[in-house]
Amino acid sequence: MASEIRNPELWPEGRLKIDWVRHHMPLLNGLEREFAQEKPFKGLKIALSVHLEAKTAYLCETLAAGGAEMYVTGSNPLSTQDDVAAALVHGGLNVFAWYGATSEEYESHIRKVLEQGPDLIIDDGGDLVNLMHTEFRHLIPGVIGGCEETTTGILRLQAMDRAGALCFPMMLVNNADCKHLFDNRYGTGQSVWDGINRTTNLIVAGKNVVVAGYGWCGKGVAMRAKGLGAEVIVTEIDPIKAMEAVMDGFKVMTMEQAASLGDIFVTVTGCDAVITGNHFMLMKDGAICCNAGHFDVEVDVRGLASIAKEIKPARRNITGYLLDNGNRIYILAEGRLVNLAAGDGHPAEIMDMSFAIQALSARYLVQNRDRIAREPHKMLNDVPRSIDEEVARRKLAYWGCEIDVLTPEQRKYLYGEE
Repeated sequence: MASEIRNPELWPEGRLKIDWVRHHMPLLNGLEREFAQEKPFKGLKIALSVHLEAKTAYLCETLAAGGAEMYVTGSNPLSTQDDVAAALVHGGLNVFAWYGATSEEYESHIRKVLEQGPDLIIDDGGDLVNLMHTEFRHLIPGVIGGCEETTTGILRLQAMDRAGALCFPMMLVNNADCKHLFDNRYGTGQSVWDGINRTTNLIVAGKNVVVAGYGWCGKGVAMRAKGLGAEVIVTEIDPIKAMEAVMDGFKVMTMEQAASLGDIFVTVTGCDAVITGNHFMLMKDGAICCNAGHFDVEVDVRGLASIAKEIKPARRNITGYLLDNGNRIYILAEGRLVNLAAGDGHPAEIMDMSFAIQALSARYLVQNRDRIAREPHKMLNDVPRSIDEEVARRKLAYWGCEIDVLTPEQRKYLYGEE
């Protein structure tokens, strides 16, 4: 077993974290039992790069129960939890990750995972897939396919597919309804404010919160901010999403207009340079900025550092930047994902659905490896509706909810079926 982690002795605390989420993830409970009997991944290596905390660890253990040889790294240096990594290693999995990894260490860990020659890839943001296509092309013929967890990762995959550069099938997990409708909206909505509130220990009620981006994640962040008593301003580039925000009761304006009004800024766009130098100079003294998009490029922290005359820690996971105008701007979690770098990420019950989609999509790739297209411009695959509905039915059954079923007459009326 090969691993690179910070401290193997931390495993008991990590084990407690994993066992806690295990009790609140009934869908993975069921899949773990099924996979242990079926062994759908027997003899296969899975490379996984997802935020390495307890819920991800349980996904890894579920896949391992299905016979997979797991090679695990984190998708963000500040979201890796060293005790959880140690627990996985103690349980026999291969882990290459630690909290606070430098850029060089982070890339080295990704390389270590890919060097093993994976049959399947489970990615969060596209780093594994991109490095496989640049530095490990000789291993591509052995890859059955992969799954992508995030909006940002899917955008990167779509760009590769348009260029004809994507060389193996990828399942677009984030596009599944049981993923983005719940994970992105309810998961991000709650976990972002968990991260902000535990980090700042400040009240939200009565403040102006600026949410950049009104996709499903932005909707969740805005909804929770409103529930906490904030006045919410939304910035958008999409006129239809902007119109949604207005009809949902929020003010809509440009970031330049919002910069002088906001007390707390949350970027949720997946794009770069959303909040930049000009915006910082317009902000109030004490304005707080954080990011809930995938990469640390939405809030231009480097640009802020270049115009600050003083930079110093203000509190754990909070850095203060003093500007020439005398105002101090606070950045949470270095501009990385605030819900994971400054919190524990999405609630376990939400990730139960997302990771059930991941696990079932991985099994689908294996079971259908000879039927899935491997042609240029045809490598992107939606999660089958049957998997989405299976996850929903399992979740409803756990909740004790029953739903109606169409009668033959109703099916004929709707679909013309005999």
